[in-house]
Amino acid sequence: MNVLILCTGNSCRSQMAHGFLQSFDARLNVASAGTEASGMLNPKAVAVMKEIGLDISHHTSNSVDLYLNEAWDYVITVCGGVNENCPAFFGKVTHRLHIGFEDPSHAVGSDDFIWSEFRRVRDQISEAFLKLYNEQIRPAL
Repeated sequence: MNVLILCTGNSCRSQMAHGFLQSFDARLNVASAGTEASGMLNPKAVAVMKEIGLDISHHTSNSVDLYLNEAWDYVITVCGGVNENCPAFFGKVTHRLHIGFEDPSHAVGSDDFIWSEFRRVRDQISEAFLKLYNEQIRPAL
């Protein structure tokens, strides 16, 4: 099963979702991309995933254009703020879903607060994608 996770910058939320979903089942072909891919991962996203034993440091931040000619069972957008433009995907897709999350890279405040925002969003992504996997993806495998 092919799953593409989309966001704007492909540096944080989509990367965490990619890491979680791939960790749930090695049979899944998971990719993530952005309409304005930053070309790098957010170091705090990598760090908070590593805290729970998931290494996403080898992921790359890719443009959605790389995936337009492939067929996807699921394309899932994860952008969430009202100031964000969620990407539209015009390739071949069976299921389009939106599961939005705030962008922790926009958090301002103390260092402790910023790290807590990354952890909070990480945990929300984990919960939402595990639910999606258990309720929709795994039964279809």
